[in-house]
Amino acid sequence: MDVDDAVLPIQQVMENKLRSKLKIDFVEFIDTSGNCGSSFSVTIVSPDFAKKMTLARHKLVNQILADEIAELHAFSQKTLTPEQWAKEKGKA
Repeated sequence: MDVDDAVLPIQQVMENKLRSKLKIDFVEFIDTSGNCGSSFSVTIVSPDFAKKMTLARHKLVNQILADEIAELHAFSQKTLTPEQWAKEKGKA
């Protein structure tokens, strides 16, 4: 963790890391811990997920955020391509 990261909320640190390693079309973190910052659910939409199975996508995210995830109580993720995201939004 960089010195600058120490003053940022962990979700901002995670978002910054994801954006530095992946092409992100959309990312949303939801604090599922009652706002104590120990559990997050994240939705990530990236063209970098194309041609990758769900497990490979999750492994990629887990590798990028390994240090931060280790500090959390729980972390769940939904990883979608822009095409999958567009279909999912169409259902709503």
